[in-house]
Amino acid sequence: MSNEWLDTVVDARHEATSRIVVLDLVGSDAVELPEFAAGAHVDVLVDGVAGLVRQYSLCGPPHDRTRYRLAVLAETASRGGSLGMHRLRKGDRLRISRPRNRFKLSDEARRHLLVAGGIGVTPLLAMAHALEAGGAHYELHYCARSRADSAFAEELEHNPHVRLHFDDGPDDQRFDAATDIGRPDPGTALYVCGPGGFMDFVISRAHEAGWPPEAIHKERFTPVQDTAAHAADGTFTVRLAKSGGEYEIKEGENILDVLLAGGVDAPYSCQQGICGECVVRVLAGEPDHRDDILTDRERADGLFTTCSSRAHSPVLELDL
Repeated sequence: MSNEWLDTVVDARHEATSRIVVLDLVGSDAVELPEFAAGAHVDVLVDGVAGLVRQYSLCGPPHDRTRYRLAVLAETASRGGSLGMHRLRKGDRLRISRPRNRFKLSDEARRHLLVAGGIGVTPLLAMAHALEAGGAHYELHYCARSRADSAFAEELEHNPHVRLHFDDGPDDQRFDAATDIGRPDPGTALYVCGPGGFMDFVISRAHEAGWPPEAIHKERFTPVQDTAAHAADGTFTVRLAKSGGEYEIKEGENILDVLLAGGVDAPYSCQQGICGECVVRVLAGEPDHRDDILTDRERADGLFTTCSSRAHSPVLELDL
């Protein structure tokens, strides 16, 4: 990992729900923070001693460079990331990366349809701020189990562009994919973020309704496949075009881990195939894509994730 860490301070903290904490970070010494586009996330060095790094979406207005806002759900099966974030208090220092973005608003769309499930509202909230500021045509559907589980209900409920959907609410306000997503329109882009099951449901219904893959934009917080699935299926060789090095990738191993163990300065961050930091270009061979972030167009252009994908061919040559 080759992050340029930024020093920030927790300027404000409040518990939006019993399981979600909202943190406002400001630059140390009151310096302006780097600009970001809606949909961006930052790496957070939750525990510097243990090297624990997690990714969190920026959910505040992108035009505000005085602070970054994060909303963090306390995961039941947390490995230390979300619980560490919940322990933060006002005045605590926190190191973060510069914002990165693989979940951008479409420049070609005339209308933007945002569908959020639970904590997946965070990047979509930043999108709503940006679209509102630009006078764009958008609609945000925010789905949660209940009002008590929705971190931003009070902020959004009076916005005419927003529909709130609670599982325990009346039938007429529940999310209905057939009507709330509807049929595809050439000028409309669909954005989806939330728990895996929720995303799979929304995306499958969109496909059934005829939405083309290029019109659907998504960001997952957890990988679709588990680590074992990412590392299965035989042995192959990775050749590095710039250094000439060759590395055997055995079953049970992934490309990124082997390269890092070999001293290769390969880019990476989440190591789960969901952040996009490890993406490199394939120069020769047939890749076996197992990520959930690259579009069909990006894959056709030769882009490839080293932490989760493998090879169909005996040799895969990478631009490293």
